[in-house]
Amino acid sequence: MFLVMGESLVDVVSDGVQPPATHVGGSPLNVAVGLAAWELPVTLVTSYGRDAAGELIHERLAAAGVAELLPPGGQPTTTARGVLDPAGAADYEFEPFSWSLHGFTGDLAARAIEDADVLHIGSVGSWMPPGADTVLAAVRQARPHASISFDPNVRPRLIMDRAAARARVEELVALADVVRASESDLAWLYPDRRAERTATAWLESGPAVVVVTAGSGELVGYTRAGVARVAAEDVDVEDSVGAGDSSMAAVLAALHARELLGADRRERLRSVPVATLREVLRTAARAAGYTVEHAGPAMPTPAELNA
Repeated sequence: MFLVMGESLVDVVSDGVQPPATHVGGSPLNVAVGLAAWELPVTLVTSYGRDAAGELIHERLAAAGVAELLPPGGQPTTTARGVLDPAGAADYEFEPFSWSLHGFTGDLAARAIEDADVLHIGSVGSWMPPGADTVLAAVRQARPHASISFDPNVRPRLIMDRAAARARVEELVALADVVRASESDLAWLYPDRRAERTATAWLESGPAVVVVTAGSGELVGYTRAGVARVAAEDVDVEDSVGAGDSSMAAVLAALHARELLGADRRERLRSVPVATLREVLRTAARAAGYTVEHAGPAMPTPAELNA
């Protein structure tokens, strides 16, 4: 059972020429949908409002087969408005944005955490209070019996205190088994050092696998056995929305298929060979390649990748 905790929202994205397109998104939601596309059982703990945008989110999760744990709340659903640059990437403005999980308490939270074999966290939901404190508590409760995966997915426009955000990210990295981050995430968190140095430091702090993605460049995986590198797919890019989330879901699905997830397999994951990690990254590269060929955060099924 995969448990995902984090924000969900609606993306309104324009290329500056065509009318804006609306897509359901949010990095944790995308990962949950991506895991479901791999036919894995997944539950999402998120929050959104009782409004038209919230209904779009609910419909997206239902269609994907993602279970929801909390009902819609009283706050309005967040809209992320972005304009694509020539490379297909978007810079977002968020309106409004609040993050809390007041309903995730007591027996409901205890059962969900206890049932999880893998807990994935990330993005705004992992470092914006007050909801981030609920996420951190869940990670600490789940870690003795579950694998933890983490994608910081930094959103600088929402971060008031870089040092505080960096400290929370480092705390979660140390508790995680699998971490994925983009080069742009690392450059914002640590502007004075190279991505390779940060990935190595993170690996030494606790995780078994650290994956760094570089947009149209390669995927690089760091383990105690060495470094694996895989080139990105050579495809026609529609946009890059959701590509990192697609690769994150594919990494988890590929590790699961190799029986490397779950707390009882933590030591096996720590000693994963470079060749095995390279195979995992190839799957992630193919998934990201599929996503960027489509508008919005399209999460591929195994059949779509094989085709």
